[in-house]
Amino acid sequence: MAATVPFSFLRNYWPLLSASSRPFVVKAHNLNFSKFVVPLQCRRLPFSASASNNEQAAAKAAAVNANSGAPTIFDKIINKEIPSSIVYEDEKVLAFRDISPQAPVHVLVIPKFRDGLTELGKAEARHGEILGELLHAAKIVAEKEGILDGFRVVINSGPTACQSVYHLHLHVLGGRQMNWPPG
Repeated sequence: MAATVPFSFLRNYWPLLSASSRPFVVKAHNLNFSKFVVPLQCRRLPFSASASNNEQAAAKAAAVNANSGAPTIFDKIINKEIPSSIVYEDEKVLAFRDISPQAPVHVLVIPKFRDGLTELGKAEARHGEILGELLHAAKIVAEKEGILDGFRVVINSGPTACQSVYHLHLHVLGGRQMNWPPG
């Protein structure tokens, strides 16, 4: 069965479809390329765009132990105690796929050494170098993931921003049209 799909959908999701499952264009209406008729399977995309009350509660609970110094889940990923899908790694930075993606491309970029950087709101002048390294790594991730033409970098800082892991991290999001204002 065919469905009418906006061109922006095809442009954003075409690269994500495997070659064998890519829909083919059947026809365009009056040379207006804003809509195509393509066969599509009905399915939900694996991401959400809003924070739930559960995420807010989890963020508030995580904030209670934010400065305890205890190892975070990210420390365990760095130490390879927990498996992850690594996208990029160097001596200072690790980037891996988020297990709960909010976009077709959702990669977390973290410093390998916390050095007191539990959240951006706690950054000091001495953290300037690693903050730059994290942003540069975000650009490398976007390039590797094929979203260099449009991506978003998000840093949640504190419980009211729904930060749930107190180890500074950047979210690199892309592969779909981002909306404004976010959140």
